[in-house]
Amino acid sequence: MADASRPAFIPRDRPGERIGRCMFGLVLFGVGITLLVRSELGAAPWDVFHTGVGELTGVSTGWIIVITGVLLLLLWIPLHESPGLGTILNAVVIGVVFDIASPIIGDHELLAARVPMMAGGIVVVAVGSGFYIGAGLGPGPRDGLMTGLARQSIAGRSISIRAGRTFVELTVLLVGVLLGGAIGVGTLAFMFGIGPLVQIFLPLLTMAGATPTPQIHGATR
Repeated sequence: MADASRPAFIPRDRPGERIGRCMFGLVLFGVGITLLVRSELGAAPWDVFHTGVGELTGVSTGWIIVITGVLLLLLWIPLHESPGLGTILNAVVIGVVFDIASPIIGDHELLAARVPMMAGGIVVVAVGSGFYIGAGLGPGPRDGLMTGLARQSIAGRSISIRAGRTFVELTVLLVGVLLGGAIGVGTLAFMFGIGPLVQIFLPLLTMAGATPTPQIHGATR
């Protein structure tokens, strides 16, 4: 018997519109992180990790994003998290879009081009997040990991979502830096800017009458 407390994999309310908005948001998200990485001014914490692993293995960053998302979904099993369709799409679409968009956007030497790429990338990620989260098709693999951790306890003490997010993102950021990932001023700009921007765009882009997937203090994946 299905657990009525868990959200449906695909909600019955306007599934076509939800999937379309989710896909559009994820494509925007992928383009946004590509702009941020290609600006060479620093990537988001998770993408510092992705680019670092890519440098180490020679595998494209997009494929690293996909592989990481799938591996994180395996961690959902012991945490008793349930994915939605948006969770699966998130794990695959962003990485695929990154590998398609990266050669199109290309490299740029002039700082006058790279700074707008960095700033624009953060805004595009925020808009994409608004569409994707507002479709209500489930959290991304990374967000689900954080909510799953928040349900656990260590020595009888629960873990807050904020603490879980901070621990996970600092860990992947540190590993990414050690591997030579793309860290810089853009990393700080993303960390401090994405939360407020998503708070602006999410109410505007959430489907009318739909309950969006909860946002976790600025985390959007």
